[in-house]
Amino acid sequence: MALVEVDSAFPRSLRGCIKIARILLACVMFFCFLGGRSRGTYAALAGMEVVITALFFLLYLLKLDKKMTWLFWPLADIFNSVIAALFLLVVCLFAVVIKTNKATLAGGVFGFILLILCVVDAVVFWKISFGGRRERTAPAK
Repeated sequence: MALVEVDSAFPRSLRGCIKIARILLACVMFFCFLGGRSRGTYAALAGMEVVITALFFLLYLLKLDKKMTWLFWPLADIFNSVIAALFLLVVCLFAVVIKTNKATLAGGVFGFILLILCVVDAVVFWKISFGGRRERTAPAK
């Protein structure tokens, strides 16, 4: 009996691809901010985004969401995506407007792309988790 079971189809699914893209973009944003010697808050947000998204990726990859049922994970994931998008909006606006150097500007642009991915992740996850067709109990008139 295995303690964890790996969902090998998850990385190839739409949700898995979006999570991988979010992790990669957040890494690029993190290294842009580090390379540009930007404010610590810029790099901290990018680093937190890498870690949190990687943890959600591992949660679904190892099917831990099925074992840890004490939290409704789809809603937590959607909430994380929305909050991340709001933080990214503020930080990337500052990074692009202030643009102390080209690396900070590049990090801000990658952050805006990541913001769009966060919104897409939340919408797709909402549609998959809650948007299923419901059967009618009464015939339509």
